[in-house]
Amino acid sequence: MISIQKIIQKIPKQLRNKYSIAIFLFIIWIVFFDNYNLIKQYKIKKNIKELEENKLFYSNEIEKDSIEYKELLNNEEERERFAREKFLMKKENEDIYIIRRDNE
Repeated sequence: MISIQKIIQKIPKQLRNKYSIAIFLFIIWIVFFDNYNLIKQYKIKKNIKELEENKLFYSNEIEKDSIEYKELLNNEEERERFAREKFLMKKENEDIYIIRRDNE
């Protein structure tokens, strides 16, 4: 008991105050033990930021694809180019050579 009392006496008087102890315990509880602690809040905000970036990316992709879709509907040359590139279609008197690289 004497050693514990000596340790307690070494703590400054302001920190031995019951209000200081209560505030310290409250801060520890909020940072680590609460269901919505600060660590979880940081992870949630990071996840929200990542999802917003994904939303922006996919919005841009949708816009780009809708423009390409409208061009394909209205332009015969675009349809032919698209079919040749994506589906490897060809005209009757043509040959298609596919060159594949090792990294693809």
